[in-house]
Amino acid sequence: QVQLVESGGGLVQAGGSLRLSCAATTRTFNMYTMAWFRQAPGKERELVAAIGWAGRNKYYGDVVQGRFTISRDNARNRVDLQMNSLKVEDTAIYYCAGRHRAAADQSVYGYWGQGTQVTVSS
Repeated sequence: QVQLVESGGGLVQAGGSLRLSCAATTRTFNMYTMAWFRQAPGKERELVAAIGWAGRNKYYGDVVQGRFTISRDNARNRVDLQMNSLKVEDTAIYYCAGRHRAAADQSVYGYWGQGTQVTVSS
């Protein structure tokens, strides 16, 4: 079992920056692909960014490409999302998620945090 706790959300003006962090309670953090998802009111949850076990492989959604950066520190069991040039449409609840490398269904993230609110004002 993995517990994920997000932090770093808040209110920021358009064009500003925020850094989200996700702390994981597991001894095998380096066996998890980690990701950030977001869900805005009335919209489906979408994958924002993902990072592989060693931190080399990264994926970004088209709408955040070039503005957001995902990183991880396996020694500290942490994954971060640096968000720059924020837009009003980035407003959402952001969730940290994890998927074990041995999970039977590699298309599903089995572990989720409680979410952190990011609000971008115009």
